[in-house]
Amino acid sequence: MAIPLDIQVEIARLRAELEEHNYRYYILDDPVISDQEYDRLFDRLLELEKQYPETVTPHSPSQRVGAFPAESFVTVAHNETMLSLGKVTTQEEFIEFTARLRRFLKDEDVAIQFTTEPKFDGLAVDLMYENGVLVRGLTRGNGILGEDVTANLKTVRSIPLKLRNANPPSSIDVRGEIIISKKNFAELNRKRLAAGEELYANPRNTAAGSVRQLDSRITASRPLIFFAYGVGYTAGVELTGQWQTLDFLRKNGFRINPHIRYCETIDEVKDFHASLLEKRESEDFEMDGIVAKVDDFELQKRLGEVSRSPRWAIAWKFPPVEATTMVEDIITQVGRTGIITPIAVLKPVRVGGVEVRRATLHNEDEITKKDIRLGDAVVVRRAGDVIPEVVKSILSRRTGAEKKFTFPTTCPVCGSQAERAPGEAFYRCTGLSCPAQLKERIAHFAAKGGMDIDGLGSKLIEQLVDLGLLKDPADLYFLNSGDLMKMERMGPKLADNLLRAIAKSRRPDLPHLLAALGIPGIGEHLASVLTAEFGSLERIMETDHETLEKTAEIGPIGAANIVGFFAEANNRQVIEKLKDGGVVFPTVYKKKTDAKWAGKTFVLTGTLATMPRDQAQEKIAARGGRVAGSVSRKTDVVIVGKDPGSKHDKAQQFGVTTWTEEQFLDQLGE
Repeated sequence: MAIPLDIQVEIARLRAELEEHNYRYYILDDPVISDQEYDRLFDRLLELEKQYPETVTPHSPSQRVGAFPAESFVTVAHNETMLSLGKVTTQEEFIEFTARLRRFLKDEDVAIQFTTEPKFDGLAVDLMYENGVLVRGLTRGNGILGEDVTANLKTVRSIPLKLRNANPPSSIDVRGEIIISKKNFAELNRKRLAAGEELYANPRNTAAGSVRQLDSRITASRPLIFFAYGVGYTAGVELTGQWQTLDFLRKNGFRINPHIRYCETIDEVKDFHASLLEKRESEDFEMDGIVAKVDDFELQKRLGEVSRSPRWAIAWKFPPVEATTMVEDIITQVGRTGIITPIAVLKPVRVGGVEVRRATLHNEDEITKKDIRLGDAVVVRRAGDVIPEVVKSILSRRTGAEKKFTFPTTCPVCGSQAERAPGEAFYRCTGLSCPAQLKERIAHFAAKGGMDIDGLGSKLIEQLVDLGLLKDPADLYFLNSGDLMKMERMGPKLADNLLRAIAKSRRPDLPHLLAALGIPGIGEHLASVLTAEFGSLERIMETDHETLEKTAEIGPIGAANIVGFFAEANNRQVIEKLKDGGVVFPTVYKKKTDAKWAGKTFVLTGTLATMPRDQAQEKIAARGGRVAGSVSRKTDVVIVGKDPGSKHDKAQQFGVTTWTEEQFLDQLGE
């Protein structure tokens, strides 16, 4: 039916008013109406949209809450990789970071200014806007792929559903942090305590868990706040620096931390770090340091990145939170490579909002150096605010009853000899069939970053190893339902689900297969580097140390680890056994060096319909091309997607060759 004009006008007015009040309340912290008045406007909008459902739009304030629970999260590629930051912990390390910038730029006179910001302890997310409207929200994930949590992020009222700019960019990805304030976190726990429910551990984990709820109504009930700190892919807007970007985001309705500072000198960055450290406890948000970013985007492009971290930014961490407790025992545990690590069993203590019961003692030398004894009073901290470690013993509190720890000469799990090689700081179990190593290796193999065998947790792995059904990771592919039914609490349905998950993992991509093998130092990212360079496991296995060392990001240590791993006969036997078990070893495209790609510089502009920008960059690099961030007279080809920016204009101005997306795919042979 036709919607009366006065109704259309009222709905538009209500939406505009509600968004303005949301902006004033959640961004400016300056409300001008009462909560009751806001509720009256909101209820009226709901009433009209219920009466005229055809008027509902995705960016209406009514759409922030109420989606049906999802069955699972879909994994989606970021338009541009969400890089993680390198970190420093001392002033000297920060000064060395700035010196590296100048060494890399090879220009002592270039002026480097920094935009500095608090480093929040929250969950990083990526918000994608098309023509000013929020269309998708992702978690960081592994930086390349994230989980689609759009419905949940729409419930966060400090996230604009629609940009305030009357002429918004055609496409922009806004990056930022989801957090919970200390005050709101305390109130959450007060309510849970009154209800007899288990208390939340800390604001960071609570924020992350809230965003990853399958029911967005639960997310909506949590007092989440979003602070924007930058952008990823953009089209239709020219941003030249970080300070300008933050101002642009503020004007478009995003909340920006009030403590940001533009620093023209290194001393100003030092002062910012010191002043924020003083405010750390009094601020209502958890902060674990500052982030210093080279402000100029052209300098950022020149500096580039290394592995998954930008050269142009650094996290300067605050000293970690510490607490005092008692060492009740010292035990040892065995990792997948056989390394035996001493662990302090502690009298439970809260450190940085988390209850700590165990802390690493690293190795025998560290125990001796710190003189840690059973019964000692010790200072404990969360290294990097994450991993608990013992900092020191408190000598003034010793009674004389404390006992020195003697490192075991045998493996605590299998009883094999524990040996410490010359030059190494740790003991290693020598048992080839040590169950602890085997369990850890299989857990690593089956993890999400490896073969991703859903449902194969540590308890199942422990039973399978203890029953003698798994002697190496390849044995997984020879299991049958009869084997699985020997385990405790294993029913036919659970066994069938596990066998299906194992079968599904028989067709991995090459990076995940490489990561699953457990080559020391080779995780998902370096596995992707090796895949792009060599294209198959067979080629990697037969490549010599010199060639591997020259591969980007691998280096001498990585090369030695790879060569050493594949030189081990047992490892090669497991690889052959995986093939016998039906695991398909993929071969991906190899580098091509035809004239279309080798040595040439490519620039991408606009949105590609067929693939994320990162994937396009990988395809170019795999064929010998180089991807740049800006167009110059030395650019060879500009690839033009939908809604291109000024790079397309520059290409025409400089007479640079342009390819449409269709031509790009044709040149790829796709």
